[in-house]
Amino acid sequence: MAAAKKTVPFVVDARGSGVAQTLTVSGENQHVFHADTYPSFGGDDAHPSPLSYVLGALTSCNQVTGSIVAKDLGLTLGTWTFHVQGDLDPSVIGAGAEGNANFDRIALRLELQTDADAEQFARLKAETERRCPVTQMVKRSGLEFTSDWSAAPLA
Repeated sequence: MAAAKKTVPFVVDARGSGVAQTLTVSGENQHVFHADTYPSFGGDDAHPSPLSYVLGALTSCNQVTGSIVAKDLGLTLGTWTFHVQGDLDPSVIGAGAEGNANFDRIALRLELQTDADAEQFARLKAETERRCPVTQMVKRSGLEFTSDWSAAPLA
């Protein structure tokens, strides 16, 4: 009989009114963050939108996962510099049009300072994308996803 799969719960509790929310991450160290949206969607733009958090989660999860992978590969990393863009058709969420409310496309660009050679860097990228939960969520959602990584020398 196979051993039971172990999981780690990630828990967020939220409370809000209108379109704004205060969210609390449960755990040993609670973290509080806020979400709002653009005025065109009924918000005050007082805090990042949920969609901005999705894109930020993609960059930060890549950095966390990539740091773990680099350690496994014996690589030294320096500064991570990301640019990510998600293209969204607002007509579904904002006007109720038929279609997919997901991003149509997400493009991620990363410049990473490292001592990796070209082969090691390619392995770092591939293994990071395979092991990163947020990258996997994005890829499996069916949207167009591009990921362009470039290596830079350590400072």
